[in-house]
Amino acid sequence: MEIDDLKFEDIKSRAKKYYDDLNEIRCPYLGQEVHFGSAGFEHLLTKSWNRGRSRAEQYTRLRLVRLAVKVIENSHTLQEYDERKSFVRQKTNSRWEQHAKNVFYYVFIALFPDKGIRLKVVVKQIEGGLPFFWSIYPSWRIEKDGNGSDKKIFYSGNLEED
Repeated sequence: MEIDDLKFEDIKSRAKKYYDDLNEIRCPYLGQEVHFGSAGFEHLLTKSWNRGRSRAEQYTRLRLVRLAVKVIENSHTLQEYDERKSFVRQKTNSRWEQHAKNVFYYVFIALFPDKGIRLKVVVKQIEGGLPFFWSIYPSWRIEKDGNGSDKKIFYSGNLEED
């Protein structure tokens, strides 16, 4: 999918402005606020530290930012959960260090039949910290297989990178 530079920069700046105006949204399932910090927006543009996403993937995620708020504020049920011990980059005494911490991922799925999409929203929480928005992506896409038939491709696997 080829995205015009002007179109991409427009959606990126509008998404950034909208995102920056968000502070926190109450999540009924978690019973607390989900924060919208720079890490979540940065993750829409990169898979992990120092590893970017394709322009098409960034564009898709940036277009969905507004729906993430709706999903979080209306989620009463958890669809996926993952907990793992990971090395987390944290700034300590003016330098970046890696610390082993428990990291929790809460995944909420929502259908928007009027838009024809099914979304996954990932909320991340690092041990000892507050939950924060981590990612949003369509939970499937259609591709043609070798025979020309439609085939659904599901985003799944590593919630840290999805």
